[in-house]
Amino acid sequence: MKNLTIKMAQFQIDNWIKTIGVRYFSELTNMAILTEEVGELARIMARKYGDQSFKKSDKKYHLSDELADVFWVLICIANQTGVDLNEALQKNMEKKTKRDLTRHRKNKKLKSLL
Repeated sequence: MKNLTIKMAQFQIDNWIKTIGVRYFSELTNMAILTEEVGELARIMARKYGDQSFKKSDKKYHLSDELADVFWVLICIANQTGVDLNEALQKNMEKKTKRDLTRHRKNKKLKSLL
């Protein structure tokens, strides 16, 4: 899976779901799972980069694995709702570029960071 494209990831996850996972969970169930996975990611972020301390039970979680879990479920939702994430991301970047071309540079709160 070296240099996996978004399109390839969508295909591979779809294939995995249909051959190993048996079938997709419903869209609503996957949304709930996505929320749960984002919560697990947030817990690791708060402990690693924030002010919370790690508990023994948190040691088994890894940031990369939690990010991959979020990405996996997001791809599942995209697959079952017919969204081409590659196309969607490209359009979203174009939208953000047009909208934010000068906006952030003109933001006085961000000036000190430039």
